[in-house]
Amino acid sequence: MRNPLRYRVWYTNRQKAVTTVLTGALVITSGWYGIRWITASENRQCVPGVERPQGSDECIGVSGSGYDFGRAKLTDVAAAIGRENAGLKPGKYVTVALLLPLTATDDSTGTKMRRELQGAFAAQYRANRLSNEQVPKIRLVLANTGKNNLFWRPAVDRLKTMTGAPDRLRAVSGVATSSAAVKSALKELTAAHIAVVGTTITADDIANGPKGDPFPGLARVSPTNRDEARALAQFGKVEADKALLVQDTRTGDNYTDTLRAAFATRVRGTRYEPQLFTSPKDPTDEGTTANTFQQITHLICDTNAETVFFAGRHTQLRQFINALGDRGCQNRAFTVLTGDEGSYLGGDKKLDRGALRRKVTVRYASLAHPDAWAAGKGGSTVRTGGSTADYQSFLHLLEVVGKKPVGPIGPTGDADLTDGQLIIAHDAMATAVHAIRQATPDRKRLPQPADVGEQWPRVKASLRVSGASGWICLDNHGNPYNKAVPVVELAPGADSQRFVAIAWPEGKPPAQNCLPPSSAP
Repeated sequence: MRNPLRYRVWYTNRQKAVTTVLTGALVITSGWYGIRWITASENRQCVPGVERPQGSDECIGVSGSGYDFGRAKLTDVAAAIGRENAGLKPGKYVTVALLLPLTATDDSTGTKMRRELQGAFAAQYRANRLSNEQVPKIRLVLANTGKNNLFWRPAVDRLKTMTGAPDRLRAVSGVATSSAAVKSALKELTAAHIAVVGTTITADDIANGPKGDPFPGLARVSPTNRDEARALAQFGKVEADKALLVQDTRTGDNYTDTLRAAFATRVRGTRYEPQLFTSPKDPTDEGTTANTFQQITHLICDTNAETVFFAGRHTQLRQFINALGDRGCQNRAFTVLTGDEGSYLGGDKKLDRGALRRKVTVRYASLAHPDAWAAGKGGSTVRTGGSTADYQSFLHLLEVVGKKPVGPIGPTGDADLTDGQLIIAHDAMATAVHAIRQATPDRKRLPQPADVGEQWPRVKASLRVSGASGWICLDNHGNPYNKAVPVVELAPGADSQRFVAIAWPEGKPPAQNCLPPSSAP
């Protein structure tokens, strides 16, 4: 039978030549596209253990080689971590990971990331070089969850594979944002029996407690929003009938949700309903909330309130302060009380510092402050809950790690400590190291993964962690008991984050033995 296709493409010499050329071009083009596809796939890798997810330019994953995830702010400290890790001997160390949104794009979060790394590295260096050769040694790795922690799952999935050799992951720290994504990440990690120490998570619902332990193996070194609110209210002796609440209605943000609930109990008995605003899905966006705050300040002037509790993130807090500074009732004084997100405003160039000169006092519950325990400052007169000696030891450590051959690690001067981030990150890492070494059996160098998280109920009394932020005495659920809460005031001048005094959730410092009572949450 005749083949009609042959007469169309392969009958004459001319047809043969054209068909050959077209076939060759098709093969070459297909090969070129194939090579491009393979190369593009290979180019998703940033460094070993870190790659760009499809549809994203962020480098997501885990690295301890000194890689800075493309963030210049992290270059020096990441390199110092890489150098320290390179000197460790295989089989002699365990790994602690910092789980953080390292590629966040807003400037304030980028600065926070640097300080988280600086504090953790200082504690790593102390553990490896200045602890009388205690074992095991500590390897520190960086686990990036991406902007707004959107890529938490690939980072967590990678960490879950690292509990065996050669990494021997034994704890995760960092964990610095009270959000739904972080809550999910903690669920995954603790379900895999990996101990976690949160640095700046303060949401009450990202915690264990008497009603249950949804995160077995989780410890925190920062007070909950409830404890922050209690400390603030007791310090300021707020009269509920002269207070009102300004609150974010956006749900799903664990920080604002639980801060709102905590502040609502502080204003119980007020004559005024809450003033509401709704922040953007990404609360670092400016959105249109500045317009809302301009209206809210008019309504506040119509009340007899003197104290405003603000439940929201730092971008909206700054907008509210700016609007309050431009209020109509300039003859009246207002005090704004808020949570630890206020610490971001110290370096916020968009804050109208003139508002702070127009009878607007802004105070927030800080997680730590350099003047809280510094010699000659108000906090150092307290006999329990922390000490000047512990803080001075921390400052000396920063001097060592901040210069060659250990450093540089980026700026660590007094101004870089006022937001408390570096201090609290150091204390969280120190707490992780403390638990790892308490869990290490006699005559053995490495603890089992699940044993680390079981140490939290015994971190108290003489086994407490003497942190730079104050004593870390944990209750049976891994929460800090009656932790020192520095009350900090935003100031218009160069000393923009001024320490006021230490406040206590229980109304007074802990006893010398620092043992939580049976009724402690």
